[in-house]
Amino acid sequence: MTTPQPRATVAEIPPYVAGKPPTVRPGMTSYKLSSNENPYPPLPGVVEAVQAGVAAMNRYPDMGSAALYAALAETFDVPADDLSVATGSVGLIYQLVQAFCDPGDEVVFAWRSFEAYPIAVTAAAATAVKVPVLPDGRHDLEAMAAAITDRTKVVLVCTPNNPTGPAVTQAELDAFLAQVPSHVLVVVDEAYVEFVRMADPVDGIATYRRHENVVLTRTFSKAYGLAGFRVGYAVAPAPIAAALRAVSLPFGVSTVAQAAAIASLERRDELFERVEALVVERTRVVEGLRAAGWDVPEAQGNFVWFDLGDRTADFAAAADAAGITVRPFAGEGARVSIGEPEANDRLIQVAAAFR
Repeated sequence: MTTPQPRATVAEIPPYVAGKPPTVRPGMTSYKLSSNENPYPPLPGVVEAVQAGVAAMNRYPDMGSAALYAALAETFDVPADDLSVATGSVGLIYQLVQAFCDPGDEVVFAWRSFEAYPIAVTAAAATAVKVPVLPDGRHDLEAMAAAITDRTKVVLVCTPNNPTGPAVTQAELDAFLAQVPSHVLVVVDEAYVEFVRMADPVDGIATYRRHENVVLTRTFSKAYGLAGFRVGYAVAPAPIAAALRAVSLPFGVSTVAQAAAIASLERRDELFERVEALVVERTRVVEGLRAAGWDVPEAQGNFVWFDLGDRTADFAAAADAAGITVRPFAGEGARVSIGEPEANDRLIQVAAAFR
């Protein structure tokens, strides 16, 4: 007897490994540093906005997300027609591959980079072309340009790169875009853009305005601290944004998520005070790790990367024993979020002892 069978590519989809919650240890406060979450509670006014949305939970969300589009358009000075929202920036990545790739088309991206990339590509029956990052964790943009073929439809540039940390400069991105054929879509994944502090940072909005094949993906999950609500947005030329909206899940962004995002945009000054505090903590952590002998890559997100190879599992176990949970990538390394000062202190202590 035959039974329904999924496409062959479904069996090839790699699993997404989420960051584990902290282990509960008696007499010790444990910290989750495995998911790049913002350790601060919601901004004042956001909870109240969400509560107002909850009162209408018997109604469907505004499928057009009109108020959110208007708020994003005003905040970033872009036309509403150049926007698309979804369940986090990862939802937009899925939609981009679905909208622009036929089975067998190629998607080029750095590796290691965001682990949802190969999942989205394989789910669409497209072909992932992984280009190794440089030894310092940076994108090898020259190699990525060389990897583009007649079958390439999409290129993903994760900046800052998750999980290794470095970001692409504007000059590097401009030089890369000059080598990319105009029919190839370039996705600049800026999930951590608010944390970037470097010379010549990418100006994503200006870049999209200069190119008909560039789309930005951003999220409210990281800097804005709305990871539990799952809302992200894309900024792209109108035809690309329209394609994203066409393949979006109807009513995908909930009423409370829209309300929280709008309220957060209204409080960006307070938000950036928190982001700056996290950047200060990031600098302190990086300096502490380097003083302890670690050669950690440049950190431009809200996390640091340990290149550990076969010692990755042992490092994760040592951190867990100290009450902090990190995100190990078996045989490669561990990514650790910047969290509360006490959690960061423990990380430095664990790393110094492990060294």
